[in-house]
Amino acid sequence: MRPDTPAENVDHNAEAARLERTADRYPEDAEALLLQAAAHLELAGDRPAASSLYDRLLAAQEGLDHPFLVRALKAANLWEYGHEAEARAIIEGVRMAAPRDPAPWVIVAEALESHDELEQAQETFTEGARVLLTDVAEPPYSTHPLLFGRHRVRRMLGLAHDDWDVLADTLHASPVSLDELHDPKRVWSLGSENPAELEAEISRLRAELGTFRAALSRPFPVAVLHWSAGELAELVVGYPSLSSEYPSHEEHLATIEASLRELAASGTGNLGIVSGTVPSYEAFAASEGTSPAEVSLLPQYATTLAARGRAVEWPPQRGASCWCGSGRGYGECHGE
Repeated sequence: MRPDTPAENVDHNAEAARLERTADRYPEDAEALLLQAAAHLELAGDRPAASSLYDRLLAAQEGLDHPFLVRALKAANLWEYGHEAEARAIIEGVRMAAPRDPAPWVIVAEALESHDELEQAQETFTEGARVLLTDVAEPPYSTHPLLFGRHRVRRMLGLAHDDWDVLADTLHASPVSLDELHDPKRVWSLGSENPAELEAEISRLRAELGTFRAALSRPFPVAVLHWSAGELAELVVGYPSLSSEYPSHEEHLATIEASLRELAASGTGNLGIVSGTVPSYEAFAASEGTSPAEVSLLPQYATTLAARGRAVEWPPQRGASCWCGSGRGYGECHGE
């Protein structure tokens, strides 16, 4: 599908079939491709077929990068076509597993919210925040939807603001506050004949649309390319001109951390790290008709890997291992 194709003109079934064929050709990217295919099938209204794709992924769970994300998506999809009991069981399993990825928490909480289970949704959002954000000074970009969703549900329940609601307000960049966007009385204003109320609602909708567009403009992280020691050694032996870019592995790792911290300090969110391999890089260079020795190809390769869902979030979640592969905690390694 071309990026400029209007959504209403997309043949979702055809796009899903294309993505499945691509997944067969590139098994290393099958997880990301099949999740996209399942999304197209859901949009096409073929929810049973989407569930089959989720089952296909879960059958090979040991090789999945994000097994709880797949489970959460399957649960949300099942509930939409009448399999409530199974969906609830999967949601409970995701909650009990307490994944370190915010996406499964958001998906299962929103599934509960969409079916008017507001108390359960609020509890799920709160559990996710507790797991991922306790003693975290600066919430990672990927956790923002967790805090915003929690704020929205608590507003609908009429609960008083707590510290995480205040934090959500702080992180929200729109000119219209979260309290206003999440006001349950907004629905009433849509039936108003008062021009001032209708104009205010149009302004709120524009602010929401701007937020959605900003998120969609960068659906995958700004990623920095990482090479393991063995892969980097093979790379510079095969392409000596790249040694000026990578004087040593230690310097390479230090440069990654410094670059990411600089990006974060400049206000860039949604940062990540992608790990390259020489065969994959050579194949990418061949597809671009360029020599792997070209330094300008490296950031393009990183962006392509990120678009394929290969990025690991930076900074790592609290207590997680360092991104460099040392086996030490991030706080004891490059996070010092």
